[in-house]
Parts: sequence; C-alpha cells; structure tokens
Amino acid sequence: MTRFSPPAREPFAEIFNGLVLEFESRQALATAPQPGSETLLRGALVLRYGARLAGKPFLSIVPGLLVLDYGDTLTGQAAWDFLMKKSNLHPRADVVGYRSDGQDDMVMVRTLDLGMAIDVLVYADAQATTPLYRPQALIAANEAEDLPPYLVEYLPRYDSLDAWKAALHV
Repeated sequence: MTRFSPPAREPFAEIFNGLVLEFESRQALATAPQPGSETLLRGALVLRYGARLAGKPFLSIVPGLLVLDYGDTLTGQAAWDFLMKKSNLHPRADVVGYRSDGQDDMVMVRTLDLGMAIDVLVYADAQATTPLYRPQALIAANEAEDLPPYLVEYLPRYDSLDAWKAALHV
C-alpha cells in the first residue's frame, strides 16, 4: 500500500509593479505616487488573494493546497480558479493555507463565504506567510497597461486618489 504524500503548498500570486499608498488609515495600490498620500512600499509587490471565512469576514484564507473529496489535489492558480468557479461541486474539500492574520489553517470549502469580496493581500516576498498590507483600491489611469488580471478583477479601480476619496465621500 502506497502512502499519500500531498504536493507542497503553492499559493497563487501575481506581481504588481507599483506602490502601496496610505491616506487616513486606508491603503491602496497605485501605479504612480499620488499627492496627499504616504508611500508605504514600492517595487515588485507580491499579491495573493484570500477567500473570506463565513462568520469571520475580517479573516480570509490564502489557499496553498486544495484537497478534493477523493484525494485529488490542486495548487497555485489551478487551486484558486477551482475554488472560485467549481468549489460548489466539492463543499467538503479541504483548503490548506495561511490566513490573513498569518496563522496556518485548514478549512472546508463550505466554511468560506465566496459571495463576499476577495481579500487582496500584499506580501514582503514569495516566501512570506503574513501579509504586510490589505489595500482596498487600485489607483491607475485608464491607459495603464500590464496590470495583473486578478488584481483588476478584485479591487475597485480609480483614476486618482481624489477620485477614490470622492467615492468614499471623504
């Protein structure tokens, strides 16, 4: 009898060349500096995405490994895409990863609230398990190209910091 050995965790990540900005305790990703904000981090930023936990929307889990009901495993982008598009077929599947507070965790798919907004998290590097920042918006001019596709899907996009402030009614 052979023993099951799951693959190594491989959380899906995208690289965003830009900045993390902060104004009034709110964080945003931006393609260029914005007047009236403080730059917290600049460069090739490692972005990962978390699915929020049902009943605890302040926490999310970044899947590194998905174990389906019958032992099939998925990692990386395949695990993320399956979780977002087909996980309703396997509500008992296990999601192994690190939560947004840095804690190692394993939860069943059915304990996730996939109807809530996806948590966008910024990490120091590809090996980090605790995020540095949780941006709430993307500030990028309409002509900005080469933006990570999942980032564009998950964060609301504004042309400027002023446009974001107006949307927040600040």
